[in-house]
Amino acid sequence: MTQPAVETRQLTRRFGELVAVKALDLAVPQGEVFGLLGPNGSGKTTTIRMLCGLLEPTSGTATVAGFDVAREPDRIKERIGYMSQKFGLYDDLTVAENLDFYAGIYGVGNGARHGRVNEVIGFLGLGGRLEQLVGTLSGGWKQRLALGSALLHKPAVLFLDEPTAGVDPAARRGFWRTIKTLAEAGTTVLVTTHYMDEAERCDRLGLMSRGHLIAVGTPAEVAAHVGGATLEDAFIILQERDER
Repeated sequence: MTQPAVETRQLTRRFGELVAVKALDLAVPQGEVFGLLGPNGSGKTTTIRMLCGLLEPTSGTATVAGFDVAREPDRIKERIGYMSQKFGLYDDLTVAENLDFYAGIYGVGNGARHGRVNEVIGFLGLGGRLEQLVGTLSGGWKQRLALGSALLHKPAVLFLDEPTAGVDPAARRGFWRTIKTLAEAGTTVLVTTHYMDEAERCDRLGLMSRGHLIAVGTPAEVAAHVGGATLEDAFIILQERDER
């Protein structure tokens, strides 16, 4: 049996008295687009940061691409791509300069760098923007570049934390077509989102509330578990519960 690309067992993170993530049990198969959905403060970003090796768990275990997040965080960072809510791009560099910089950060050797950068440029349609300063790009183009930077080292698992926040609907749709293409080629994608139409595009979802994973399944299964006819209904029900 193939090992899951991401697996957690009783994964927990506390900040003093606050339990941000509690006893999370999760398994994400290779090549799946898995979404984490939940209101603000539900534990989505904390979960992502633990899985990326950026935040040490308080207790429990997790493996990503076969490596333990607590014992082997550096090995995990070699095997994942991470795109955060705020684009980590350099506005005063061109698109080409940003790609070359991140290729070096991710350890793409000089011999392979030119070819790999060109592959990413072609895949994301960045060819006409290479000499443009990043600070002058629209949100949609910055999003493409940020994704390209995260793909330069061919990661096995791609983590996307609210990747389309503030991006126009057309750019969001194009972004998701790209995500599906990556998954079809074998990349595992774990994404957090507040947009219901994006959540519907995931193969499966994990619905989080106050640090707990309360439902896992297809979008329809998750909605039914909470008592909603649609995923949007389920999200509203959950928000109302959390506000009580």
